[in-house]
Amino acid sequence: MSSAQLLYSVGQVRAVDAHAIAQGTSGYTLMRRAAEAALRVLRSRWPRAMSITVVTGSGNNGGDGYVLARFAQAAGLTVTVLAAVPPGELEGEARTACDEYIASGGQLVPYAPTRLADSDVIVDALLGTGLASAVRAPLAAVIREINASGRPVLALDVPSGLNADSGAVMGAAVSADCTISFVALKAGLFLDAGPEHVGRLMFDDLGVTVPEQPEFLPVLERLGEADVQRALPPRHRDANKGDFGRVLIIGGGPGMPGALRLAGEACLRAGAGLVTAATWPENLPAIVAGRPELIVHGVGSADEIEPLLQHAQVLAVGPGLGRSSWARALLQRALSAGLPMVLDADALNLLAEQRARAPAGAVLTPHPGEAGRLLDIATSAVQADRLAALRALIAAHPGAVVVLKGAGTLIGVQRPGAPVPAICERGNPGMAAAGMGDVLTGAIAGILAQCGDSWLAARAGVMAHALAGDELARDRERGILALELAEGLSHWVNLKR
Repeated sequence: MSSAQLLYSVGQVRAVDAHAIAQGTSGYTLMRRAAEAALRVLRSRWPRAMSITVVTGSGNNGGDGYVLARFAQAAGLTVTVLAAVPPGELEGEARTACDEYIASGGQLVPYAPTRLADSDVIVDALLGTGLASAVRAPLAAVIREINASGRPVLALDVPSGLNADSGAVMGAAVSADCTISFVALKAGLFLDAGPEHVGRLMFDDLGVTVPEQPEFLPVLERLGEADVQRALPPRHRDANKGDFGRVLIIGGGPGMPGALRLAGEACLRAGAGLVTAATWPENLPAIVAGRPELIVHGVGSADEIEPLLQHAQVLAVGPGLGRSSWARALLQRALSAGLPMVLDADALNLLAEQRARAPAGAVLTPHPGEAGRLLDIATSAVQADRLAALRALIAAHPGAVVVLKGAGTLIGVQRPGAPVPAICERGNPGMAAAGMGDVLTGAIAGILAQCGDSWLAARAGVMAHALAGDELARDRERGILALELAEGLSHWVNLKR
């Protein structure tokens, strides 16, 4: 698998560095390679830039900045280094890099915010990945002044002030236009506030390979279009609808036909062979009128759903379900059916109320609020460390696939030989609209009916859903409707190899 698809912790990347050095590649050689890679990105991203200002701190990140400054000067650029940490405080390879820059005739001056506007591009070589606590003065002020400078910023390895594990802003963080990450991609570049501060992300492994050892198992894997293709191979010419699964969607309590309709639409658009909806009887006309391809049954009691369960191969439970006694009875029947299922919305809220465990093989799709209720913690705690919340959810529901929705949707499962958790970096703020979760539920259920694998279906459904949303957001981020996204799914579940 491409190293650009895999994300690691800061501790793992440091261990990879140490391993490379132990194998004979010096730390200063890695620093030179990082500077060369950064200069290539700088010249490619800003080809007309003639002058750069490098803001340096201590440690290897500052060292990378000094070497970059020397190389940029040799390439004909006008370079100024603003030392936020006095050179006399530097040690090891960072001190060597600084000395070589000065020996080459480089200009080095103490940091002053008035100098930031003197160049075409600012290079952030201030803090790097070693940050473990909030940025302290005076460096916090330096970060704020870089952000206020109005100049484009290239960050080396990670924007200063960003936690490279969690993506949290540690008091203050550089908002870069472009970041080049070295050796291995860090998880924090993709989590929480990471994408907002990283800008365009570039990557160079510096010729280092991550060892194939258990301690270097990635923290996350990035989803891609291949996930959709893997779950939905081309259909045989003689296929019929019976080959692509029978899905029963249970939801739509009194006055809530819309959520069920959206899930059903998405399920059909994802390619399920036959989709049936079970809803409160009064909702039936509204759903049938909107999508005649759906088979809709009004069910006034849990007993009436039994024949529908007998013919279903996959269930989706929760869109518009509510929390009434009717809803509770339907959920209990569904959970006891022994079928693959997707659980969302009020199905998750009812699980949380009952402190019940989801069946192995089920797919749970909580948003942060539902995740908080499942874990009995605040929504803010979920958002503060989404990866930790994912780990807690899969531990609480072993064998079930958990899709923690949000900016950077996470997918994980706890079972023997479990795959690396996945992250979807696609999607956009325009998808923060009513009904989007119902569409995702239907998409995953429809794909599950076709591939029979809850892990593959969750990955493919999340990716197709995000791609459809991004397509709609090409000309707008406001006013995107969930039904539009459902309609757009059919393109993204038919990706050509």
